[in-house]
Amino acid sequence: MIHIKTPQEIEEFKVAGSLSKAVLRRAGRMVRPGVTTREIDQVVESFIRLHGAVPGFKGLYGFPASICASINEEIVHGIPSNRVLEDGDILSIDTGATAGGWVGDNAWTFFVGTPSQEVKALCEVTLDCLKAGIAQAVPGNHIGDIGFAVQSLAERHGYGVIREYVGHGVGHVMHEDPNVPNFGKKGRGVKLQVGMVIAIEPMIAMGTYKNHTLANGWTVVTNDRKPAAHYENTVAITKDGPVILTEDAEGAWCSFQGGE
Repeated sequence: MIHIKTPQEIEEFKVAGSLSKAVLRRAGRMVRPGVTTREIDQVVESFIRLHGAVPGFKGLYGFPASICASINEEIVHGIPSNRVLEDGDILSIDTGATAGGWVGDNAWTFFVGTPSQEVKALCEVTLDCLKAGIAQAVPGNHIGDIGFAVQSLAERHGYGVIREYVGHGVGHVMHEDPNVPNFGKKGRGVKLQVGMVIAIEPMIAMGTYKNHTLANGWTVVTNDRKPAAHYENTVAITKDGPVILTEDAEGAWCSFQGGE
């Protein structure tokens, strides 16, 4: 069932969205060689609770942390650990906060030191895929228009589009209808209506889109062990076009670079 939000509810939603983006920025400022993903997770949880909110991920379906921390070939759902980040890594952080009864959800892939030009290109295209998907989030379009925009751009650069993990509706809970795949055909799927709120989140791999889950039951990795990138914003469909709810005073877009 798709839940349509009123204009007032969308305004209320912005509180959770803004905090979620601030949380993501705080996490990103810690990303540098020598830091562990567990350290980032601990700071994020403290930051969220300090602001009177609740981590959106911790305990969700049993997930043990406040961020998903996915390194290099890890696509999504990486569990924070004592693994030390190294120069040249990329780290995808997916996180969010529940505030005022609404859930903010966003993700970003940060550079650890200086990755290769090949990896930077992957990240830049994946971010462009996010922007292309958001541009299609207008009343009268369909879910397939978003997926087509993401898929066609990624595949034009020879990258793999992850099939099994998709965007989704967002509201009082993290995952609502409809699913928002990163692939599709124009004019297909659910028709977008004013008041829908969706998370658009391209997950793009440098090589194959085929993947598997590690023995921990959470971390998803590419089969060829080539790196993957992940970017996400929570977006409201309005009569005036898409509105990014996960936006704070600094704007919607984080920096590629980590480090304080």
